[in-house]
Amino acid sequence: MDETMRIGVGVDIHRFCSGDRLMLGGVEIPAPYTVQAHSDGDVVLHALCDALLGAAALGDIGEHFPDTDAAWRNAPSERFVEEVVALLHKRSYRIVNIDVSILLESPKIAPYKQAMRQRIAAMCHLSVDAVSIKATTSEQIGFVGRREGIAAYCVCLLEEQS
Repeated sequence: MDETMRIGVGVDIHRFCSGDRLMLGGVEIPAPYTVQAHSDGDVVLHALCDALLGAAALGDIGEHFPDTDAAWRNAPSERFVEEVVALLHKRSYRIVNIDVSILLESPKIAPYKQAMRQRIAAMCHLSVDAVSIKATTSEQIGFVGRREGIAAYCVCLLEEQS
Protein backbone atom coordinates (compact mmCIF):
# COMPACT_ATOMS: atom_id res chain seq x y z
CA MET A 1 0.00 0.00 0.00
CA ASP A 2 1.31 3.43 -0.99
CA GLU A 3 0.96 6.04 1.78
CA THR A 4 1.50 9.78 1.65
CA MET A 5 1.75 12.05 4.67
CA ARG A 6 0.10 15.47 4.56
CA ILE A 7 0.42 18.35 7.05
CA GLY A 8 -2.27 20.93 7.71
CA VAL A 9 -2.31 24.16 9.70
CA GLY A 10 -5.40 25.91 11.01
CA VAL A 11 -5.91 29.22 12.81
CA ASP A 12 -9.01 30.73 14.37
CA ILE A 13 -9.57 34.00 16.21
CA HIS A 14 -12.67 35.36 17.94
CA ARG A 15 -13.48 38.61 19.72
CA PHE A 16 -14.82 38.48 23.28
CA CYS A 17 -18.26 39.78 24.19
CA SER A 18 -20.41 39.60 27.31
CA GLY A 19 -21.17 36.13 28.53
CA ASP A 20 -20.07 33.60 31.08
CA ARG A 21 -18.41 30.70 29.26
CA LEU A 22 -16.05 29.64 26.50
CA MET A 23 -16.27 26.48 24.44
CA LEU A 24 -12.75 25.15 23.86
CA GLY A 25 -12.04 21.76 22.38
CA GLY A 26 -15.63 20.72 22.98
CA VAL A 27 -15.42 21.57 26.68
CA GLU A 28 -17.41 24.33 28.38
CA ILE A 29 -15.14 26.54 30.51
CA PRO A 30 -16.46 29.18 32.93
CA ALA A 31 -15.16 32.62 31.94
CA PRO A 32 -16.09 36.28 32.45
CA TYR A 33 -16.98 36.52 28.72
CA THR A 34 -17.87 34.50 25.65
CA VAL A 35 -17.01 35.02 21.97
CA GLN A 36 -18.81 36.65 19.06
CA ALA A 37 -19.50 33.87 16.60
CA HIS A 38 -22.09 32.41 14.25
CA SER A 39 -21.72 28.97 15.85
CA ASP A 40 -20.63 28.21 19.42
CA GLY A 41 -17.29 29.93 18.64
CA ASP A 42 -15.00 27.06 19.68
CA VAL A 43 -11.70 28.39 18.32
CA VAL A 44 -9.93 25.10 19.01
CA LEU A 45 -12.36 23.03 16.95
CA HIS A 46 -12.50 25.68 14.20
CA ALA A 47 -8.70 25.68 13.90
CA LEU A 48 -8.78 21.87 13.93
CA CYS A 49 -11.28 21.77 11.05
CA ASP A 50 -9.15 24.16 9.00
CA ALA A 51 -6.00 22.11 9.69
CA LEU A 52 -7.70 18.87 8.65
CA LEU A 53 -9.31 20.39 5.56
CA GLY A 54 -6.06 22.12 4.59
CA ALA A 55 -4.00 18.94 4.89
CA ALA A 56 -6.40 17.23 2.48
CA ALA A 57 -6.56 20.30 0.18
CA LEU A 58 -10.35 20.46 0.70
CA GLY A 59 -10.77 24.17 1.33
CA ASP A 60 -11.60 25.76 4.67
CA ILE A 61 -14.26 25.81 7.35
CA GLY A 62 -15.99 28.83 5.81
CA GLU A 63 -16.50 26.99 2.52
CA HIS A 64 -18.02 23.94 4.20
CA PHE A 65 -19.97 25.68 6.99
CA PRO A 66 -20.57 29.29 5.86
CA ASP A 67 -21.73 31.83 8.43
CA THR A 68 -24.32 32.98 5.88
CA ASP A 69 -26.11 29.63 6.23
CA ALA A 70 -28.74 29.65 8.99
CA ALA A 71 -28.30 25.89 9.38
CA TRP A 72 -25.01 26.52 11.20
CA ARG A 73 -26.32 29.31 13.48
CA ASN A 74 -25.41 28.48 17.11
CA ALA A 75 -24.28 25.03 15.97
CA PRO A 76 -21.96 23.07 18.23
CA SER A 77 -18.55 23.01 16.58
CA GLU A 78 -18.35 19.27 17.23
CA ARG A 79 -20.74 18.90 14.28
CA PHE A 80 -18.17 20.57 12.04
CA VAL A 81 -15.44 18.20 13.22
CA GLU A 82 -17.65 15.14 12.76
CA GLU A 83 -18.49 16.17 9.19
CA VAL A 84 -14.85 16.93 8.33
CA VAL A 85 -13.68 13.61 9.79
CA ALA A 86 -16.35 11.76 7.76
CA LEU A 87 -15.23 13.61 4.61
CA LEU A 88 -11.61 12.63 5.25
CA HIS A 89 -12.60 9.02 5.83
CA LYS A 90 -14.47 8.93 2.49
CA ARG A 91 -11.30 10.14 0.79
CA SER A 92 -9.12 7.52 2.52
CA TYR A 93 -7.31 9.87 4.90
CA ARG A 94 -6.38 8.78 8.40
CA ILE A 95 -5.57 11.37 11.08
CA VAL A 96 -2.19 10.59 12.64
CA ASN A 97 -1.94 13.33 15.26
CA ILE A 98 -3.22 16.75 16.28
CA ASP A 99 -1.34 19.55 18.07
CA VAL A 100 -3.22 22.63 19.31
CA SER A 101 -1.94 25.88 20.84
CA ILE A 102 -4.38 28.28 22.51
CA LEU A 103 -3.51 31.96 23.06
CA LEU A 104 -5.49 33.27 26.02
CA GLU A 105 -4.71 35.45 29.05
CA SER A 106 -7.47 34.00 31.21
CA PRO A 107 -9.06 31.84 32.35
CA LYS A 108 -6.28 29.30 32.79
CA ILE A 109 -7.10 26.16 30.87
CA ALA A 110 -4.74 23.70 32.57
CA PRO A 111 -7.62 22.09 34.52
CA TYR A 112 -9.48 21.46 31.22
CA LYS A 113 -6.68 20.25 28.94
CA GLN A 114 -7.18 16.54 29.55
CA ALA A 115 -10.94 16.80 28.95
CA MET A 116 -10.25 18.67 25.68
CA ARG A 117 -7.78 15.99 24.60
CA GLN A 118 -10.32 13.28 25.34
CA ARG A 119 -13.14 15.06 23.47
CA ILE A 120 -11.01 15.74 20.39
CA ALA A 121 -9.61 12.19 20.40
CA ALA A 122 -13.15 10.78 20.49
CA MET A 123 -14.35 13.08 17.68
CA CYS A 124 -11.38 12.15 15.50
CA HIS A 125 -11.27 8.42 16.37
CA LEU A 126 -7.79 8.74 17.87
CA SER A 127 -5.97 7.72 20.99
CA VAL A 128 -5.65 10.54 23.53
CA ASP A 129 -1.89 10.18 23.10
CA ALA A 130 -2.27 11.48 19.53
CA VAL A 131 -3.79 14.80 20.69
CA SER A 132 -1.80 17.62 22.27
CA ILE A 133 -3.27 20.77 23.83
CA LYS A 134 -1.02 23.63 24.89
CA ALA A 135 -1.79 27.15 26.05
CA THR A 136 0.12 30.37 26.41
CA THR A 137 -0.56 33.99 27.16
CA SER A 138 0.69 36.86 25.03
CA GLU A 139 2.33 38.57 28.01
CA GLN A 140 -0.33 41.33 27.90
CA ILE A 141 0.63 42.27 24.33
CA GLY A 142 -1.89 42.70 21.50
CA PHE A 143 -5.58 41.81 21.42
CA VAL A 144 -5.04 38.62 23.43
CA GLY A 145 -3.02 40.49 26.05
CA ARG A 146 -5.68 43.18 26.33
CA ARG A 147 -8.27 40.40 26.81
CA GLU A 148 -10.17 41.39 23.70
CA GLY A 149 -10.14 37.93 22.16
CA ILE A 150 -8.73 34.46 21.83
CA ALA A 151 -6.77 32.60 19.16
CA ALA A 152 -6.03 28.96 18.49
CA TYR A 153 -3.53 27.32 16.16
CA CYS A 154 -3.65 23.70 15.10
CA VAL A 155 -1.28 21.45 13.19
CA CYS A 156 -2.27 17.98 12.08
CA LEU A 157 -0.76 15.10 10.17
CA LEU A 158 -2.83 12.99 7.81
CA GLU A 159 -1.92 9.74 6.18
CA GLU A 160 -3.36 9.23 2.72
CA GLN A 161 -4.02 5.54 2.18
CA SER A 162 -4.39 4.22 -1.33
